[in-house]
Amino acid sequence: MTVGAGFGWIAILRLGAVQASIGAIVMLATSLLKRLMVVEYGLAAAIPAGLVAWHYAVQLLRPVWGQGSDLGLQRTPWILGGMALLGLGALAAVNATVMLATAPLGGTLLAVLGFTMFGGGVGAAGTSMLALLASGVAPERRAAAAATTWIMMVAGIVVSASVAGALLDPYSPARLALVASGVVAVALVVTALAVVRLERQAVPVAHSRTEPVPEFRAAIAEILTDGTARAFTLLIFVSMLAYSMQDLILEPFAGLVFDMTPGESTSLAGIQHGGVLVGMVVTGIGGSGFAGRMPGELRSWIATGCLGSAAALAALAFGAQVGPGWPLTANVFALGFFNGLFAVAAIGAMMGLAGAGRRTREGVRMGVWGASQAIAFGLGGLIGALGVDFARRAQAQDAAAFQLIFAIEAVLFVVAAGLALRVASREAPRFSGVVPT
Repeated sequence: MTVGAGFGWIAILRLGAVQASIGAIVMLATSLLKRLMVVEYGLAAAIPAGLVAWHYAVQLLRPVWGQGSDLGLQRTPWILGGMALLGLGALAAVNATVMLATAPLGGTLLAVLGFTMFGGGVGAAGTSMLALLASGVAPERRAAAAATTWIMMVAGIVVSASVAGALLDPYSPARLALVASGVVAVALVVTALAVVRLERQAVPVAHSRTEPVPEFRAAIAEILTDGTARAFTLLIFVSMLAYSMQDLILEPFAGLVFDMTPGESTSLAGIQHGGVLVGMVVTGIGGSGFAGRMPGELRSWIATGCLGSAAALAALAFGAQVGPGWPLTANVFALGFFNGLFAVAAIGAMMGLAGAGRRTREGVRMGVWGASQAIAFGLGGLIGALGVDFARRAQAQDAAAFQLIFAIEAVLFVVAAGLALRVASREAPRFSGVVPT
C-alpha cells in the first residue's frame, strides 16, 4: 500500500487551469455559436439546441474513456488527446456555422461531426482530469480542490466570453474563425503547460499499485453491484436533472412574469452565477474543514444544498403568483448559492468515492458518474423548456406554468437530498481504512 500526501495546492491550481481551458472552448460551442446560429444566420433555435443535446449524448461514452485511462494508469495522454479533439471539434463547429447559411446539407453534416468531436473531447479530457484529481488529492483537500477547479472553469468561461465578445465586433466570418482559433490555441497551450510532469507528482493517497485493471464489463458490473456507487449514480442524475431544468427558463420567467427587460434578466442571471460562486467557496472552505473528521460530511453538504435549492425554488413558485414586488433578486441569489453548495460537494464526494482504496477504478467510476451527469443535463434543459411551453398552452397563464416547473424541480431536489443522506449513512463501513469525503 502506497500512502502519500497527494497533490499540493500548486498542482491543484494547475488542474484548475485545465478545467478553465475546457470551459473556454465549451463557451464557443454552447454559447457563442448558439447565438450566431439563431441571430446572425436566422436558423431555428432547435438546431443549436439539438447539437448541444447531441454533444451530451456522445458523453455517454465517458465510462469507456475512463476505463482507457485506468488501463494505462496514465491520465495525461487522455487529457491532452481529449483537449485536442475538443479544440478540433469546436473549430469544425465554427466552420459549420458559417456554411449552414449557404450550404445547409454540408454545414449540417460538418456541425454533427464537430459536435461529436466536441462531446468526445469534453468527455475524455474532463473524465481523465477528474480521475487524476481523485487519485492525487488527500481527503481533507477534496472539497476545496473541487471548488477551486470549478471556480477556475467558470472563470475560463467568463474570460473567454468577454475577450471573444470584444474581438468579434464588428462581426464577420473571417473574424469569427480568427477569434475561435485563438481561443482554442491558448486553451491547448495552457493545458499542455499545466499537465507537463504533473502526473508523476500524484502519489496516491491510499491504494495499491499492483491491483490489475478489470475488463470494462467487469468494472461496470462491479459498480452496478456496489450499493453505494449505484446510489451515488442515481443521486448525481436526480440532482443534476433538477439543477439543469432551470437553465433555459429563468430568464424567460423574469421577462414574462416580472416584466424585466432583456438587460435586467441577463443581470439576474449574473446574480445567480454570483450566488453559485459564493456557494462553491463556502463549500470548499467548510467541507475541507470537516473532511477527515466526520464520515460522510460532504454528502451532508450535498443534502443541505439540495434542500436549500428546493426551498429557493418553492419560494420562486410562490413568487410567480405574487409577481412584481416579490424579492426576486434575493431569491435567485439564494438559489444560486445553494446550487453552488451542492454542486461542489457532489464533485468532492465523487472524487472521494472514486479515489477510495482502488487505483484501477477511478477513471471508469468518474466516467459512469460523468455520463449520468451528461444525461441529466441534456434532459433537464429540454424538459424544463418543453414543460413550460406545454404548461403555458394548457393553462393559458404564464405564472402558473412556471410555478408548476419550479415545484417539480423542488421535489427532485428533495429526493436528491434523501439519496445523499442514504449514501452518507451506508458509505462509512464500506471503505475501511479510508476516510470518505
